[in-house]
Amino acid sequence: MPDLGNVLVRPVVSEKTYGLMEQNVYVFIVHPHANKLEIRRAVEEAFGVKVDNVNTLNRRGKSTRNRRTNVPGRRADTKRAFVTLHSGDKIDLFES
Repeated sequence: MPDLGNVLVRPVVSEKTYGLMEQNVYVFIVHPHANKLEIRRAVEEAFGVKVDNVNTLNRRGKSTRNRRTNVPGRRADTKRAFVTLHSGDKIDLFES
């Protein structure tokens, strides 16, 4: 069980997540062993907002190969958290 400082790894920045931000949903890559309660507490503590809902998604890493030596490999597995905030709350992570 990770401590709250290590639960959130980084935010996910993509066109799809920018569209979700309009619906008050933010996406983070989180520690693989973090549960929904730990993610909720970490977001509330880090950004000072109220979290309504947390959905998690485990993604398997893609299979890859080295172009020069043709050695197979894999990208790392990741866990994502879709965090829905209380209406009126906002994370000013990307806005300037």
